[in-house]
Amino acid sequence: MDDVYKRLATKLDRLPNGFPATETGVELKILRKIFAPEEAEMALKLKPVPETAEVIAKRLGMPLTDTESILDNMAKKGQIWSEKKSGRQVYTLCPFSIGIWDFQVNRLDKELSDLMAQYGLLLGLSLGAFGPGLTRVIPINATIEGQHQILPHEDAHQMLASAKTFQVADCICKKNAALRGRPCKHTIQTCLTFSSEEGAFDKYPLGRMISKQEAFDLLAKAEGEGLVHQTFNTKSENHVICNCCSCCCPILRGTKKFGLPYLMAKSNFVAMINQETCEACGTCAQERCPMNAIAEDNGAYRVKPERCIGCGVCTATCPTGSITLIRKPEGERYDPPENLLDWYSKRAASRGIEFTDE
Repeated sequence: MDDVYKRLATKLDRLPNGFPATETGVELKILRKIFAPEEAEMALKLKPVPETAEVIAKRLGMPLTDTESILDNMAKKGQIWSEKKSGRQVYTLCPFSIGIWDFQVNRLDKELSDLMAQYGLLLGLSLGAFGPGLTRVIPINATIEGQHQILPHEDAHQMLASAKTFQVADCICKKNAALRGRPCKHTIQTCLTFSSEEGAFDKYPLGRMISKQEAFDLLAKAEGEGLVHQTFNTKSENHVICNCCSCCCPILRGTKKFGLPYLMAKSNFVAMINQETCEACGTCAQERCPMNAIAEDNGAYRVKPERCIGCGVCTATCPTGSITLIRKPEGERYDPPENLLDWYSKRAASRGIEFTDE
């Protein structure tokens, strides 16, 4: 009998995100750590699109009660994603990253952290090698020049405005860094998930439920700490905002250190410093910018546009209000995929594979 973990690894690698194989087989050790054999078998039978337990049970020829029991247990362990859509609980096979790995935040231990330390570089290089970008930066909009130009998918507050359910969870990146001996100084509970469905996460909460006002307060606190807002790289169907630091987030670190083009899509804005009002205090460059995109030049500070990701973190604490975000010229702007299916299709084409819902 062939190894169920090899088959699951192959299936995950056929998803648009990818799950590259290694010579050491560490990716299989990771799957063995996360999945029991019977859970891996069930994962192989699930689709990367939402399905109800009834649909899955009928397709697999299994009793509904047994199917629900298995799926519920897997959802609790973060092996699959489950939420309420249109009043019905649905289950989805997710990519390894962003997906299964991130959902291990409540099960993460030193062993899994050590395994990911062995696998992380190869995974990051693979994720960052094909477009479209995995995530997208959402700018802080308080100091954007010409507020009327902000589109809904560029505004974190607009993304939250129509949501009805909110939950916040620990950041697995910060938690993993602490296990690696690099505890982060920033707030750890910063991963925000939201939905337009009432009680969307009641059955399988990844974190704790919060109100809409608490969600807005979380964004403000993250901006105060200099964290970067990131979401899925689509115009619609966004239901996650991560608030990331460049010391722990592998996406920010990979972009900063290796210049990987497709880990993260920059926003359509770039920071600009007014040289007439800037007092050259250096706070923006030394304490705020996560990408080393601001540098001192003959006693003045200037933005290096090629490094700027348009997050706006530098604007929030400028004592003279000298830094603003300006929209990039039309020819330099990035147009995200319309939705997740569009992203999947474009990502699969970039990798030379065909995306199906099987």
